[in-house]
Amino acid sequence: MAKRDYYEILGVPKDADQAAVKKAYRKLAIQYHPDKNPGNKEAEEKFKEAAEAYEVLSDADKKARYDRYGHAGVNQGGGGFSGGMTMEDIFQQFGDIFGESGSPFESFFGGARGRTRSRGQRGGNVRIKVALTLEEIASGVTKRIKVKKQATCDHCGGSGAKDSQSVQTCPSCRGAGYVRQVKNTFLGQMQTTTTCPTCNGSGQQVVANCPKCKGQGSIAGEEVIDIEIPAGVEENMQLSMRGKGHAGLQGGPPGDLLINIEEKPHESLQRDGMNLIHELYLNFADAAIGTSIEVPTIDGRVKIKIPPGTQSGKIFRLQGKGLPSVQAYGAGDQLIHVNVWTPKKLNDEERELLEKLREMPNFHPQPGKSERTFFEKMKDYFK
Repeated sequence: MAKRDYYEILGVPKDADQAAVKKAYRKLAIQYHPDKNPGNKEAEEKFKEAAEAYEVLSDADKKARYDRYGHAGVNQGGGGFSGGMTMEDIFQQFGDIFGESGSPFESFFGGARGRTRSRGQRGGNVRIKVALTLEEIASGVTKRIKVKKQATCDHCGGSGAKDSQSVQTCPSCRGAGYVRQVKNTFLGQMQTTTTCPTCNGSGQQVVANCPKCKGQGSIAGEEVIDIEIPAGVEENMQLSMRGKGHAGLQGGPPGDLLINIEEKPHESLQRDGMNLIHELYLNFADAAIGTSIEVPTIDGRVKIKIPPGTQSGKIFRLQGKGLPSVQAYGAGDQLIHVNVWTPKKLNDEERELLEKLREMPNFHPQPGKSERTFFEKMKDYFK
């Protein structure tokens, strides 16, 4: 099922500023929050949908990619470019929208859903470049890439602890991951729920560090990743894969893998958006008499007809022989630019033939019928 437009989801125009985007998301998040709609799957899906739209439109770089490439430029997933956000991602996002409590409902429901922030620091993003041929861009391709990055420590599993006995329940929150505070306001005393400052929401404390990673939870490593690249991508386009970046520190979530697209030059074709361009060079005998000639396309060679009297600068169009849209909105064309080639060096026989041709009447601007036999004779000399 195709994803809905992010602007449509939040109900804002494309020129909406960040304040309008944030306000629209806040309204939808409160309306469809799972705490307000327990057991309502439709509300939960709308809640996730709004969070994913906000994640993209609130980030200037992601918004720019979305405006240019649509969902293909920003969609994220574990093994490709789809899948969206998890509920854990969404609730972590709430710190920016609703403050430290992460939800406007937690102070009323007492954190009953049992959500806690993961302990530690989020891993950094990994950036790589992937060079593609025009053939790969035309059809889409899966690239298997070996990525060097910080990986989860295989000794402690990313906890940063020496062993299971080295992890204890946090004394401040007693394992809950959050603490309740009572604040005096002009309305009286109000109870709020905030992330535990001692364990950063994990509910646990490490008392002895892992000897291999020194308590960081990650070590230098590498991973072989299959990257699914959709058809129609462009030079400098950036794709992303959620959770495939550096492992987090001390149990924090991993970063993302960011893939920058490069195009390898093609020996016969040049790209112009969705269109492909081929420079065709003809000798003037072929251009004057006409011929059939093979030209390269992205799908192989095809034969085209050159009509008599073809002029230099003529453009032939092969419809649908260009590149597909990255948003699957059809394909471009292949344009064939005709260049009539003038030889730079001539032997004596060729020069003699050209001298005779120049003396013939009505040679310019259009050759007469009597000269056609002469053109046929010249054809072999200039191929």
